[in-house]
Amino acid sequence: MYNFKVKSIIHDYEVAFIDNTKEVLKNELKEGDFIIIDNKIKELYKDELNDTLASFQHIGIDAAEPKKSYQGAMPVIQYLIENGFRKNHRLIAIGGGITQDVTAFMASILYRGVDWYFFPTSLLAQGDSCIGSKTSINFNEYKNLVGGFYPPNKIFINPDFLNTLSDAELKSGLGEMLHYFIVSSEEDFRRFKKDYPQALVDKKVLAGIIARSLEIKKSYIEIDEFDKKERQVFNYGHSFGHAIESLTNYRIPHGIAVSYGMDMSNFVSVKLGYIPQQVRNEVRELVEKIWEGTTITDIELNKFTSALSKDKKNIGKQLGLILNKGYGKIFKDLRPMDDEFVSWLQEYFDTQLQPQFA
Repeated sequence: MYNFKVKSIIHDYEVAFIDNTKEVLKNELKEGDFIIIDNKIKELYKDELNDTLASFQHIGIDAAEPKKSYQGAMPVIQYLIENGFRKNHRLIAIGGGITQDVTAFMASILYRGVDWYFFPTSLLAQGDSCIGSKTSINFNEYKNLVGGFYPPNKIFINPDFLNTLSDAELKSGLGEMLHYFIVSSEEDFRRFKKDYPQALVDKKVLAGIIARSLEIKKSYIEIDEFDKKERQVFNYGHSFGHAIESLTNYRIPHGIAVSYGMDMSNFVSVKLGYIPQQVRNEVRELVEKIWEGTTITDIELNKFTSALSKDKKNIGKQLGLILNKGYGKIFKDLRPMDDEFVSWLQEYFDTQLQPQFA
């Protein structure tokens, strides 16, 4: 299928699309490897994974946001050390983004760095976070503020894991991947918009979107792995989205929060004259389908502006917003949190959260 290699300053790594996880695990794992697995995946796929889990040491984690923290990682690290994990051994992560973040963070600091493999099981992880090298954990209520860059050595993507995802999880993954297609080009955006309905029900169509999403991301991370310049455009929708996630206590899934965030970014971009309303409407028609059935009207404006002010992309007192000048023309814009900007946010929450295209 769609196999490729990602070049990294830390170490190059391989991505392989597979259709038999059990067989790949049997061929790839060796003595001393230690599996970190999402408890939900462990239960859902016990028939496929039981033989492997019986043969190798493993620890199951409850993949919720509190686990993605120092406090959540500490008992896992202690268990690894107490049960014989050494620098020449490897960590094998099986799960979604939280399992990935916890494992990557531990792999980067244990013995100053150990090898790790990743079997992503969520659409968010398969179509986005599995490549890019980032390791992120939360600090108290602040999302993804602690971490570094430490890619897996191999990534194995099996779309069959997506068969057990809920519609909300599929929409969240598609919402996250959408921002790559808008960053890339109008052609990629229109392809995504056309394929979106079928991707919810046809795994072949979905696999094509995953592969294209990773292809777009790869082209940026290979020139800006450490997120200093070009790659920052991939935070499109994320400053607003992270604030929405934290202020709803993660009731709004990540990719759905990012979909709201992209619309907010486009709203501000219209206010600044960067894009015509038509471009915002074209994207809005799609993101409304992604966030359908959710609401963020309970968010208080003062808490939202406070969360925005702590975003890691900010510079000094300037907000590091990723705004839109058109398809393929997403860019970083430093803006003050002044009265005009706050009034736009107020207008958005007051007037823009009802369906516009029913």
